[in-house]
Amino acid sequence: MSNKSKVTMAVTILASSLFLSGCGLFGGEEKKEIDPPKDVSLVEDESSLKETNGEQQPATDGEETAGETATVKTELYLIDKSGYVVPQTMELPKSEAVAKQALDYLVDNGPVTDKLPNGFRAVIPADTQISVNIKEGVAVADFSPEFKNYQKEDELKILQAITWTLTQFDSVDKIQMRINGEDITEMPVNGTPIDENISRSSGINIDTSDVVDISNTKALTVYYIGGDEEYTYYVPVTRRISETVSDNVTAVIEELTKIPSGTNLQTGFMSDVALLDQPKMAEGKVTLNFNENILGSFKEKKVSQDVLDALVLSLTEQKGIESVEVQVQGSADILNEEGKKLSEPVVRPEKVNTGSF
Repeated sequence: MSNKSKVTMAVTILASSLFLSGCGLFGGEEKKEIDPPKDVSLVEDESSLKETNGEQQPATDGEETAGETATVKTELYLIDKSGYVVPQTMELPKSEAVAKQALDYLVDNGPVTDKLPNGFRAVIPADTQISVNIKEGVAVADFSPEFKNYQKEDELKILQAITWTLTQFDSVDKIQMRINGEDITEMPVNGTPIDENISRSSGINIDTSDVVDISNTKALTVYYIGGDEEYTYYVPVTRRISETVSDNVTAVIEELTKIPSGTNLQTGFMSDVALLDQPKMAEGKVTLNFNENILGSFKEKKVSQDVLDALVLSLTEQKGIESVEVQVQGSADILNEEGKKLSEPVVRPEKVNTGSF
């Protein structure tokens, strides 16, 4: 199961971090005409696509309630006020072509305009027309010539936003890009190279600030906390680590104890958090035995929700990891922030940064 796997359980979350005071990161609440809510929850959601003659068909969500408009939760990768490409999950009208719809909602001055959270902006130039065709795991995105009307400093962000928005769907592993029906091998404004099949392995919000020789490194994506006191959310950042590192799980935890230099990002991990044993993998579950510093300021054996969230999001980016079991000094008798026992391994939510807009 990949990092796009369906959520198999619902977990209510009250997120808190260094500057997080009950602000929502996951899940969904009843729709309200307000800014992103304070309390949110993990919910089971269908977002996969099935292919039918190259066209995208939405997966079945179940019966609709009479008089209600059917919607589907979709991650839109937008640019925040700090310049990061960040997923924001929104309720969009149910569509027969959800991949195309997702890209349509990335267009500036398009249907996303009234839904944008404060400080966020769309990534694709205004008036761009888009078609999407999916076949054998590859989504071919074809853009009208208006796609070329962007600032060069946004080029890599646009490429990342398109890639991560499309690859949220189970039927899409890689993407190809065209303009007016013609394949492109580089972005049109600043010439950023485009691989034949772009995937999430190319990274997002790539940080090389602490890297001397990038040629001897590999990518590792971890999740930090961005935003401000009014609204906080998870930001995926691709860090570069030595290619000689064989234990990516331990490497993820080490990266979570640091804050990327020169940023306003935060982490819920204390700098002295460490594993006491090697991570154990079995049937998609990784078991981690931490020292007591994972508990932070809690006197009881509680792990803060922002620590759990960042840990699960980051580790499930790794191939083969579906869930995470947390132990402290060999004991699995751990509580979450609400005081409830973590009786089951924690799984990745289907969607990230879910709120009502």
